[in-house]
Amino acid sequence: MTEGLRERKKRQTRQHISDVATGLFLERGFDAVTIAEIAKAADVSVNTVYNYFPAKEDLFLDRVEDVIDRLSRYVRGRRSGESAAAAVLRELRAAVVGQSPAIGLFAGWADFMRVITDAHALRSRLWAIQHEVLADLTTTLAQETGATDGDPMPTLVAGQLSWIHGTLMGWIGTEMVKRRDVAEVAREALGLLDEMEELMGRKVLEYAVRPAE
Repeated sequence: MTEGLRERKKRQTRQHISDVATGLFLERGFDAVTIAEIAKAADVSVNTVYNYFPAKEDLFLDRVEDVIDRLSRYVRGRRSGESAAAAVLRELRAAVVGQSPAIGLFAGWADFMRVITDAHALRSRLWAIQHEVLADLTTTLAQETGATDGDPMPTLVAGQLSWIHGTLMGWIGTEMVKRRDVAEVAREALGLLDEMEELMGRKVLEYAVRPAE
């Protein structure tokens, strides 16, 4: 569907407010910046800020919906003959090889993480996001496999795949905070993914295989 002028302006306004807020947070810290200051710097009203971002945390973690849906999106997009785990591993490897900022592979990640580390509200929001990712993926796996109520497999497999994603993100974050070379961290991250795949059991690796066409 083609994006209309109204939708495009709304998206641009939202991104502008988020960019301004992020710059202020990076400069002064999350807790030291007020919504009023963000509104003034972005040249919008306080109400406009809240219309786009119901909570202050959303201004910094502005891509939450994409993160929550990420693993489910990988599963829904798995190829013919490919399992849910294989699809997730393939997509994560592609993100690492491509040095995607979405998984923390960019030079400014240390500054980004410093803001989160110093703000209890942001740390709490990240914890909640992890649980939302798990719940969303569990629902997706149940839908994709037609699992019956009470079947534990969607929850168990979702837990394993969420563990892979969370461990990868956590490891990359730890290494990037040291301000290491992005390409070097990416190379080692691929090895970490290989190690995690070897730890997974057959039931998980072969779960939710898309039938061959």
